[in-house]
Amino acid sequence: MPPHLPTPTPPVPPLPVRCTFPAHPLSVPRARRAVLDALPRPQHPRLGDDLQLLASELVTNAVRHGTRPDSDHLIELFLWPADGHYWLAVSDPGPGTPSLTAPSTTDCGGRGLLLVDALSAAWAVVPRRVCGKAVVAGLPLGLR
Repeated sequence: MPPHLPTPTPPVPPLPVRCTFPAHPLSVPRARRAVLDALPRPQHPRLGDDLQLLASELVTNAVRHGTRPDSDHLIELFLWPADGHYWLAVSDPGPGTPSLTAPSTTDCGGRGLLLVDALSAAWAVVPRRVCGKAVVAGLPLGLR
């Protein structure tokens, strides 16, 4: 009788990184740092920069448009690799659906989702089960 060989186990998929932040502007640099800290080393030089920029834009939008300033709402950030991409999701409890707009040349803001659209291979707004929404964006691992 041949010796018993262990059954090979399938690779365990990486678990998403989950961070929560208060709905406050100071959470934006904290989110950028959390994304950079979560990435494995070594990495493509632009991956960290682009993911930090996505985190900045999405967390900023969540703070400005997805929460009330007088609340104790939290913003959630998830980061995970799958299907040849790094996926970033930022959720907030607010109503409404973010959409691309064309700001005028004199507007000081309103370009965040344009940056998300330009940087990411795909992005979407996903309703949350209880309340609010998540904006999910993916960057290819093999950046150009």
